[in-house]
Amino acid sequence: MLTLNDAMKVIGAAQKKAEAIGQPMNVAVADGGGNLVAHVRMDGAWIGSIDISIKKAFTARAFDIATKDLAPLAQPGGDFFGIHASNDGRVMIFAGGIPLTRAGEVVGAIGVSGGSGEQDQAVAVAGAAAFS
Repeated sequence: MLTLNDAMKVIGAAQKKAEAIGQPMNVAVADGGGNLVAHVRMDGAWIGSIDISIKKAFTARAFDIATKDLAPLAQPGGDFFGIHASNDGRVMIFAGGIPLTRAGEVVGAIGVSGGSGEQDQAVAVAGAAAFS
């Protein structure tokens, strides 16, 4: 189970990384059912990225895969081409969504949006690393 305290710890680590790279971000944490537990929009982060961060967290949990790793599979000719249109449009295939595991089981996910794909991924990695 992923608690609110867990989510806040993940968000805190992600926020620290975002501040270190100088890029305001939206950071979302979803539980094992893909439901939003907590979200932070850092000062100056894009409003349009709120939805994207939440959907990245959902996607990472719904398919138990980092969105960065799902992206190449979702391109034309890939095994999952068109997946972005599933789940009522809740699937995001941009870098920045990572499943959160405990004792080998996926119990939630982090989703980050607001910078380049590389920046989003780096901030998500930092947040996920704080999860235990």
